[in-house]
Amino acid sequence: MSTTRRVYKIKKTKKRRRRRVFLFLIPLFVLILGASAYGAKLVLKAQNVFQEAYNPVEVSSKRDGEAVNPLEDNFSILFIGIDDSDERDFKGNSRSDALILATFNKDQKSVKLLSIPRDSYVYIPAKNATTKINAAHAAGGPKATMDTIEELLDIPVDYYVRMNFNAFIEVVDALDGIKVNVPYALSEMDSNDKQGAIQLQPGLQTLTGEEALALARTRHQDSDIQRGERQQEILKAIMAKAMSVNGVTKYTNVIEAVGDNMSTNLQFSQIKGFINYITADQGIDLESVKLKGNDLYQNGVYYYQLDETSVEEVRYVLQSHLNLAPTSTPTEAVQSPVQ
Repeated sequence: MSTTRRVYKIKKTKKRRRRRVFLFLIPLFVLILGASAYGAKLVLKAQNVFQEAYNPVEVSSKRDGEAVNPLEDNFSILFIGIDDSDERDFKGNSRSDALILATFNKDQKSVKLLSIPRDSYVYIPAKNATTKINAAHAAGGPKATMDTIEELLDIPVDYYVRMNFNAFIEVVDALDGIKVNVPYALSEMDSNDKQGAIQLQPGLQTLTGEEALALARTRHQDSDIQRGERQQEILKAIMAKAMSVNGVTKYTNVIEAVGDNMSTNLQFSQIKGFINYITADQGIDLESVKLKGNDLYQNGVYYYQLDETSVEEVRYVLQSHLNLAPTSTPTEAVQSPVQ
């Protein structure tokens, strides 16, 4: 019997940038860096926010019952954006609207980002069914979503940060808007589902919270993959603006906006692990990883059918990044740096 050796290659380009460029994830880092910049009072306020938002879940079964320490270990975080109504008061398990998985490698001082399309057709353990991945949160909240991604990628999902869109709007408004390139003219509903309330023209411009949310949510003129890329760009714009802001009032408002609309299993003491990445002497190596797929319609319902080879490639990349033994060896994994 002959065997074929498959060659694994990663196409990537590394660029070192100033540290502040890499503060990309969510207003989470504002709580650390903004509070640190303005002294003990804001640090205490940020700590209180995390205490109120703390909502633990069971340790991943892929960690053999031992939780990882962000100060010492490689780890992963799932960022969950949900479209929660005021009536639910951020306590209901609505469907997720945005999923971004980040893996952190302590030795490389590197982060890999994966946007997971909300309509991805996957197996959801909590439902014992294959359907859209955004149904996992409705079935069992953050834990069910974490379990679903672990099933898909065969890696531990150690932490989650769940934010609803009220936080998104309030954070952007607290920063007096963010500068984003709008790729095309769009007409979208606002956060109260009023059709056509948001009208935007293409070009680089400063967006309000409602406008930024509309841009993040729209998917009528491009794909779910491009939607994920837009969301990453918007998150980077939030962080760029946050790091350029001077004034304790703005940071106070941002912290309050995040605290009112966040749930996480991270404790404030564990957040210090992120600072090791942000303050790395050579900057941080930040790259995007993409899941390829195709449109799928079943009984008139749209799904995003993930390409099995692409899933295998992404699985290999993330397992390797977490220093886990890969469960397969793909032929090729294509990555592109975050701009």
